Amino acid sequence: MTIITRWISQRWVMAFMGMLGVTMAYVMRACLSITLTQMVKPVIVSDDLQTGVHHEYCPMPELSLNQTKTKINNKGFDWDEPTQGRVLSAFYYGYILTHLPGGVLSQKFGGKHTMGLGILSTALFTLITPYVANMGPTELTVLRFIEGLGEGTTFPALCTLLAQWAPPEEKGKLSTLVFAGVQIGNMLANSLSAFIMHYIPGGWPNVFYFFGIISLIWFLAWCMFVYNDPQSHPFISDEERDYLRRTIGSLERKKDLPPTPWKSILTSWPVWALIIVEAGHDWGSFTIISDLPKYMSDVLHFSVGQNGLLSSIPFLAQWVMSIGASVLADLLISKKLISITAIRKIYAIIGNIGPSIGVMCASFVGCNKFLATACFSIGMALMGFCYPSIRINSLDLSPNYSPTIMALVNGIGCLSGMATPYVAGILTPNRTVLEWRLVFWIMMVIMTTSSLIFGLFGSGEIQPWDDMEQYYLKEKEKQKQGLPMDEKLSIIHSKSIEEGRSKSIN
Repeated sequence: MTIITRWISQRWVMAFMGMLGVTMAYVMRACLSITLTQMVKPVIVSDDLQTGVHHEYCPMPELSLNQTKTKINNKGFDWDEPTQGRVLSAFYYGYILTHLPGGVLSQKFGGKHTMGLGILSTALFTLITPYVANMGPTELTVLRFIEGLGEGTTFPALCTLLAQWAPPEEKGKLSTLVFAGVQIGNMLANSLSAFIMHYIPGGWPNVFYFFGIISLIWFLAWCMFVYNDPQSHPFISDEERDYLRRTIGSLERKKDLPPTPWKSILTSWPVWALIIVEAGHDWGSFTIISDLPKYMSDVLHFSVGQNGLLSSIPFLAQWVMSIGASVLADLLISKKLISITAIRKIYAIIGNIGPSIGVMCASFVGCNKFLATACFSIGMALMGFCYPSIRINSLDLSPNYSPTIMALVNGIGCLSGMATPYVAGILTPNRTVLEWRLVFWIMMVIMTTSSLIFGLFGSGEIQPWDDMEQYYLKEKEKQKQGLPMDEKLSIIHSKSIEEGRSKSIN
């Protein structure tokens, strides 16, 4: 094993296993959205509205209508739209609470076990989901809340690992590979869930059993093959370890970090710009993740098999686009054709405004299933630009404190995940095209506004408070070259020297 692993790039092993971990996290998070279409009794639109005369209802095919009537007569949960919205949003109430603790833990102990134990707990709770669902919506809501607690550590832990393993010129590619698990997880959550429900006896409970068991297998592999940093890895080659030490250098997360500079972080315009654009991105992303299968089923009347396949296409398009966008970003940065700040801002604007336009177009094409799917797919493809942008911007701002920043950014952004399913449930009681159009209008306004704020105040540069001593040395080097030194930094550094002298005297 030692000989084999020394021939394999361990930073790519970490990225690949991280991608699989994110995939497991998202399949367990998102599979409930499509299983709800089979768990809950459907609503039949009255015959006079099915004709499509009123335009806000899409006509239901005769075969689908008969299947729906049959399903209503069978056993199913009698949960209305607001109840379903509460169940879907409960995950994010737990998810948001463990972001900051996850950032602190991964910063102190490393990302490997912080992430691994979180996914393990989610897998165990996923396995008991069918049993709890039969107890009632309140019990399922509580379970989903607890699942969210486990997954809240995922992204802060990954930030810690990427800060240790990703060289600057490969940061876009490695990060995009890791975060590709978001799209792959959503694709598998829809397509595999539909396949399992349609073809495997036992129906929707098998979805939770399958994904729970697969996640347990991933956890065992994660413990075997992933390490916190290159220095502690027993199988990494000397060449790769030297390369990472040379390229990452001072960007590597320090083991003896001083206390987190909360005041500097919380008063940083670039940090708040990132938080705002992430919240806007998450509003759109969680709207699609939680509600696209319901839109396909309730409004466009796709069968469960069609729903699983067609709900996956937008995420496949997003995955392909994110890979192409990340390769292009790394190429432009490495050749110094464009600054890191510029590429992050341009990509964020494309990745936020593009999807909002796509879903609006989908609502205006009405009941045309082909055009609606195409609009969703094009919009979600453009969302792929966010992954080599806002998803890794915390690493740009502060490699040392990126887990804490990621915890803040992703945690506050998840307020959107708490709100969007519930808002959609309240605004779409009759499941009409017009009701959903209002949901998409809200999504467009939020995503556009947040991306413009990031365009004004965002940054791709390391902030002075990440490592004051290192930053000061860089500024001194600029001064030697005849370039102006940061006056504010000079004052801060001088004060710190005086404080140190006074302490030594006392």
